[in-house]
Amino acid sequence: MKLITAIVKPFRLDDVRNALGEVGIQGMTVTEVKGFGRQRGHTELYRGAEYVVDFLPKAKIEVAVPDELVERTVEAITESARTGKVGDGKIFVTNLEQVLRIRTGETGDGAL
Repeated sequence: MKLITAIVKPFRLDDVRNALGEVGIQGMTVTEVKGFGRQRGHTELYRGAEYVVDFLPKAKIEVAVPDELVERTVEAITESARTGKVGDGKIFVTNLEQVLRIRTGETGDGAL
């Protein structure tokens, strides 16, 4: 089992969700986050004063998947989140030691 964490532009979230649904992903966790990478923020003008916005809004998507779905899930996120511009985001794939469904006590792939 793997945990796939993707940081994407917020306006691409619905596209990513739909693409994951087509792959067969039934659940995910989404968090509104702020951060920066190569995008490095930008300057804005507010009431005549310039100020720097260091942290940009992003959406963090977390999906736990069985090993056989990892490649298709990563491809679905990549294709649906890509705009071709700086700041499209990142995808991290990490190992999951154990998953437990609280309601039934199921563990492993059955808990996903």
